[in-house]
Amino acid sequence: MLFKIDKPYENERKLSQSVIQVIELLGMYHAELARILGQQCTDIGELTSGRRCIEKDSGAWHKAKLFIDTYHLLYERFAGDGVAIYHWMRAYNADLDGTPHLLMVDDGKLREIHDYLSKTNSHSV
Repeated sequence: MLFKIDKPYENERKLSQSVIQVIELLGMYHAELARILGQQCTDIGELTSGRRCIEKDSGAWHKAKLFIDTYHLLYERFAGDGVAIYHWMRAYNADLDGTPHLLMVDDGKLREIHDYLSKTNSHSV
């Protein structure tokens, strides 16, 4: 069972820690987060070690907020079931015409995944 992240946008340190928690909960690599946020792998290493935070109102800040919001939509959709979330992220989705995980990481379609989940969460799984 996964958990929701409380007050992830409180400050730069909290957002930075939250985004690292999300990749761990979703079974993603640091390099994948770097691609999602438009950062370098060394930037993510510095986030992980606490030597650096994502700057408020930067492009990475806005992408990190969207990434965390997307995680929360997944959490709600699957009632915190980590196995179901992991499967959904890595299975082909005909509506999205791709695998959500790869669309997010390789194609920069985080916004599309977020919007899809927002729209479909109001319906049923």
